[in-house]
Amino acid sequence: MFKIFLTPEAERNLNRLRANKSLEKRYKAAGKTLKYLANNPRHPGLQTHVFESLSGPNGEKVFEAYAEQNTTAAYRIFWFYGPRKGEITVIAITPHP
Repeated sequence: MFKIFLTPEAERNLNRLRANKSLEKRYKAAGKTLKYLANNPRHPGLQTHVFESLSGPNGEKVFEAYAEQNTTAAYRIFWFYGPRKGEITVIAITPHP
């Protein structure tokens, strides 16, 4: 099991979802995705893959996990392993561009 950390940006992203009643479904999807990440970042439902356009603060590979699928502007969670073993840092929770 991984310990999940949220960057200030990811925390703001999650709080915006939580505060907006019309985004309640997306907030729940993001929460479910974070639980899956903590248990198994390679869970097939997450469709986790490397996101080539970003890297972590120390050059870490950044991954994209699906919080939603088959939805306009579906939400994605961007993250990397670390900073220590057994930890995951979420850098953003945002709609797919």
